Amino acid sequence: MPDLSERGIVQVQNAPDERPVMNPLDHNTPMKPALSGLDSLRAVIAGDSPSPTIWAVMNFTMTHVEPGSVTLEGSPQEEHGNLIGMTHGGWYATLLDSAVGGAVNSTMDKGQKAVTLELKINIMRPIPVGVPVRAIGVADHVGRSTGVARAEIRGIEDGKLYANASTTMMVLT
Repeated sequence: MPDLSERGIVQVQNAPDERPVMNPLDHNTPMKPALSGLDSLRAVIAGDSPSPTIWAVMNFTMTHVEPGSVTLEGSPQEEHGNLIGMTHGGWYATLLDSAVGGAVNSTMDKGQKAVTLELKINIMRPIPVGVPVRAIGVADHVGRSTGVARAEIRGIEDGKLYANASTTMMVLT
């Protein structure tokens, strides 16, 4: 592995008890062409396949998958703050995009994958630093060329709705 510190890229190191994290420089991606989307995501949850590196950076992980639905859990940290000290909108967007993307990808056959074409988010209230949240993504329609899904972020302890999203995804074969 080349030393990337001179380019400002920090390598993510896993603690022994953490799930593997994808190295963006290799091609050991979570969505394996030889597996269905559902089986690929199950491998991520089991720790048999790396999760996307961004999930470690953003402090969330996938906890459940079934056909057409995924659940992710995490909490924003101080480093996820914006200029005014609130949780950055990019944190919400990344979590929601992962939820809707996971939902659509969980329906993909071997050799297929789906990528975001459009993402619309609504933030209802700020998520305080350290507050655990759960994002649930649901695929509403998946066809031959596109998929449509929605997701919401709710507090694990308080049940409050913090944000929601909808997406259109392109199916690649």
